[in-house]
Amino acid sequence: MTHDGTVILVGFVAAAVPTLPQIQPEQSVIFVEEPDVVRKRDVRDKIAGSAVIRDLVEWEFHLPGKADEFYHAYRDLDPVAVIPLTEYATPFAARLAERYGLPGAGFAAATLLRDKALLRNVSRAAGVTNPRSVRVEGPHEVLAFMREVGGPIVLKPANRQASVGALLIHDPADVPDAWEACVVQDEGVFVPDRPMELRMLAEECVVGQQFSVEMLLRAGQDLFVNVTRARLVPGPVPAEESHVVPADTTPELIALLGEQTRRVVDAVGFRTGIVHCEWIVSDGVPHLVECAGRFAGDGIIELIERAYPVDLVRAYYAVMKGEPIPGPLPRAAQRGAAVRFLSIDAGVVRDVRGVEEAGRAEGVFLCDVTVTAGQRFGGLRSSWDRVGDVMVTGGSPQEALRLAEAAAALIEIDVQPVAELFVPELETAAP
Repeated sequence: MTHDGTVILVGFVAAAVPTLPQIQPEQSVIFVEEPDVVRKRDVRDKIAGSAVIRDLVEWEFHLPGKADEFYHAYRDLDPVAVIPLTEYATPFAARLAERYGLPGAGFAAATLLRDKALLRNVSRAAGVTNPRSVRVEGPHEVLAFMREVGGPIVLKPANRQASVGALLIHDPADVPDAWEACVVQDEGVFVPDRPMELRMLAEECVVGQQFSVEMLLRAGQDLFVNVTRARLVPGPVPAEESHVVPADTTPELIALLGEQTRRVVDAVGFRTGIVHCEWIVSDGVPHLVECAGRFAGDGIIELIERAYPVDLVRAYYAVMKGEPIPGPLPRAAQRGAAVRFLSIDAGVVRDVRGVEEAGRAEGVFLCDVTVTAGQRFGGLRSSWDRVGDVMVTGGSPQEALRLAEAAAALIEIDVQPVAELFVPELETAAP
């Protein structure tokens, strides 16, 4: 089963498939995905006919020890890179890269980044500012922490993604119902059917502007750095409503966010790959939200590639293969790019209008709405529940965001309200 140039991609992402022929030769890619996810997402049908993808290995990679087991089962594979495409794939991919002697994050670093509680402890010890945070096992412990903090808190899992199971709480009276809502962490087709361990955190709510840093690294040294500014959807669920690249803020703050991200990378010992590190800046001080050892989601990579411009995906693959980067990487963006997400209230969708008009609006290069008339929608519970997005480019970050807002405003989704699961009516603030 040996093939020169083989790349193992861990975690299936449909959007990655069309780009592979630009990066990889024919029959050189092997996907690894959980059996339940392969079945629920019809992965085999989605990769059928691809000349680049050689195989799909169904493997329970979420479980401990599975990377070492895979290595022994496919010891003669001789890959040139192991690349995680999803959040839950990062520890497996890092450990598998170690076993094959390939560049990667390092298993210890990937493990720390996957557990928000461990990341808080380690980064705080390294001098990174973190919100106050504590592990909690029930609403009584959440209430005790809220009384200690004396203000709003965020309740969230330590081991999930996409704001799943996260809520902002202002009123102590809402804690019992909020706990019940947060421990329901169903990600549907994106995760295996077997249950995941419940690990919950209560954290001090830090109010400020939200940013992320996307940083490409080789052997601990950064090769490319971008800062993105985010805005959250109004309400208690900390899901992003928009992203703009590059962040429309001061050069001093951009430099500070890059410096603090390097401190996080150094603290966990991350070696080679890309990180997506989220921050809230309050009174000029960056507070760490979380840091992921993989590509940013929400279309941020597409925004980066158009704003600079830069072929960041190709550069990432080169780094993971241990190859030279094809061409210099830019230090500054040449224009702006933005994404504006769409969200609606719970209910039955009666009509969707304006999608074609939004798609033709100035600067728009992608417009997508995922709900249709007659569909029942359960409300915004995580980032997975946003119902569409508009992506644009503009001459500057400010113009890009303005154009994205204008295009999104052309889309009208009529919803007939119905009874919904508990989502407390609380003030909006950053998590």
